[in-house]
This record gives sequence, C-alpha cells and structure tokens, in this order.
Amino acid sequence: MSNATQTTPFTKDNPLMASMKENRLLNKPGSAKETRHFVIDVSGSGLGYTVGDSLGVFPSNDTACVERLLVALGAGGDEQVEVPKVEGVIALREALIHRLSIAAPTCKALEAFHERVTNPAERALLESLLLPEARDKMMEFLGNREFVDLLEEFPSARFPAQEFVGLLRRLMPRLYSIASSPVVFPEEIHLTVAVVRYTTNLRERVGVCSTYLSERLPLHEPMVPVFVASSHFGLPEDESADVIMVGPGTGIAPFRAFIQERAARKSPGRNWLFFGDQHRATDYLYGDEFEAYREEGALDRIDLAFSRDQKEKVYVQDKMLEQGAELWEWVKAGSYLYVCGDAKRMAKDVDAALQSIVALHGEMTAFEAAEYVKAMRKEKRYQRDVY
Repeated sequence: MSNATQTTPFTKDNPLMASMKENRLLNKPGSAKETRHFVIDVSGSGLGYTVGDSLGVFPSNDTACVERLLVALGAGGDEQVEVPKVEGVIALREALIHRLSIAAPTCKALEAFHERVTNPAERALLESLLLPEARDKMMEFLGNREFVDLLEEFPSARFPAQEFVGLLRRLMPRLYSIASSPVVFPEEIHLTVAVVRYTTNLRERVGVCSTYLSERLPLHEPMVPVFVASSHFGLPEDESADVIMVGPGTGIAPFRAFIQERAARKSPGRNWLFFGDQHRATDYLYGDEFEAYREEGALDRIDLAFSRDQKEKVYVQDKMLEQGAELWEWVKAGSYLYVCGDAKRMAKDVDAALQSIVALHGEMTAFEAAEYVKAMRKEKRYQRDVY
C-alpha cells in the first residue's frame, strides 16, 4: 500500500478554502477536558490525503483580543502596513487578525520596548530582565505574556504601526494528525483536537487554532484555509503485517484512521490498540467505534489506561509492561509499533517501556535491547508522531 499523498494544487502557499461540516464534543459531561471532533469538507476539491498525513490549518486571531491590543497600542486599526509574504499594504487590524502572531513575544521585542520606554520604573524593570545573568527570569517573564501584556505593562513605550508589526512573527499554520481514512471518507478530513485554555499572568488564555476551530468558525462556510502535509508516519506496505498502536488522548487521531483503513481494506494483519485518558466514563474518545471494531474483529486487542479511575495512576506504558510477554511475541514476529501524542513525557515513557520489554522478554542486556529498538526504527517498524 502506498503512503504517497495524491498530487494536489493546494499547498501551504496556496491553501484550499474548505468548510467545517461538523464540530462536536467528544468528552462526556463531567470531564475535565474539552476534546472536539471536527469534520472538514473537501468535496470536489481534489485534495487527497493518506492515513498518517496531517492537515495544516491557518487560524485567525480572536477579534476581541486584537481590539484590546489595538487600544493598548493606541492605534485605530486602519493604519496601512506592510507584512512579509503579503503583496502591497493592508490594514493593521487585518494584519493582526489574519497574518501575525500576537502571542509569544521574543527577546527582540523586549529589547525594542526597552529602547522605547520613557518611564524610569519601566526602564529599570526591562533592564533587569535583559541582563545576561537574568536570562531564565526573562524567559519565564516572556512565557507568561502576550504582546498585549507588554503594551499594558510598559505603556510609556509607543510604537508606530509599522514598527510594531516588525516585532511580530507570522501567524503559522497548525498541523493536526488526520483522524480519518480516505478509503472511508474520501471527501472529508476528520480531526481530533484538544481545545487549549489556561491562565498566565492572571489572564485567561486560549489556544489560537483550537479555539478558532471550536468557537470562531461557522459551519458550512468555505473560509478555513487548509492543506495536507504528507508524513513519514504510515501503515506498512504489507497489509498482512501486525500493527500495535499507542495513542493516549488526542494521540488517538491517526489510529482511528489506521483502523478505519485496515477494516475497510479487510487487511489480514492484526491490530492492537493502547489508549489512555483520565476517566473511562467521560474520556474514552471514539469508544463506541473501537468497541464496535473489536466486536466485528477488526480490532484484535485493546488495552485501556484511565489514569484517574483508581487510586494509583495507570498510563499506557504501564499497560504495555503488563502485557509485555505478548507484546514481545508480536514485535519478535515482525509487528509494526506506532506511538502518537505527547513528546515530553508519554513518548519517552513508552520508549523506556518498549526497551524494558525487549530486554526482559527477549532476554537481552539493556544495550542489546536499545540496539534492537534502534534497528526497529531503521526498518520503519517503530514510528513516532509526537509533539
């Protein structure tokens, strides 16, 4: 089976203006999370994709946030500015909504504020943050702020519109693992997205793209710019090969696509899924679908780790270790193992669990197990899509 994405006229530089067909909450009432299922309608566009690919989405900033920033900047919003990668000039308000990132100020921005402030107390604070030995303090300061915070905390720094625009980076597309198979949904692309909300510097913040999709995009309007990003992450060419998938939380997205595809193609290889989240009652994403696949035999095994359903927290790597003997039998027989989700902790813990399983059940030293896992990577039998 080929993992090559179909040729399409739509790219990062020439995205398709698609429409949102469906926007529904996956978590049940009582969940601490907000995970949504989105269906992007690409019918008639010729935009092709392959399981394992990602969808690039160009978001827009929240207009209320932009208006607050304009007030802090002392700008009306109609000022004409030049923006990289945009021909001619556009209104400052349009640039701030559609073209520029208004979050995550940089060290360069802080230096520009230092040059512009006239208030002695503001200047002293900025100087203390810009000292070489204060780098950690500065990074923590910037990490808790957006540009509107800087404008409001250092009001004596005044910027002409064009100079302020020069401090901002481009608003970049976000990539989401595609949660559907083109064999089953050739005219749709499904996404599984955690809506990001958090507090820093005593202010409520939101993820730009996750809230753009969940709150600011009307249904059935061709106004979301998208493109397909092909990936190294894909099903084995040999459909008889067994597949082990480890995808807690939104890491489940590509594996929903994998299972859909393998079921639709009636691939003879076995499928084993490890999924985890907080509570089974509220956070078993696509649980009804997976249980149905298990009933019909398209999903041979499913091991679930709901971390908050018992006193001791249980994660997917714990379930892997628990099933280590059988997992080793699958791996030894040539199974492909895929991991998707959090890079900081989960992926490292899963990698450590895999090496432990290989060492214990394969009767190898730690070094030999590490080399075995390295060989699996080289053979593309161990693939990760982590973020």
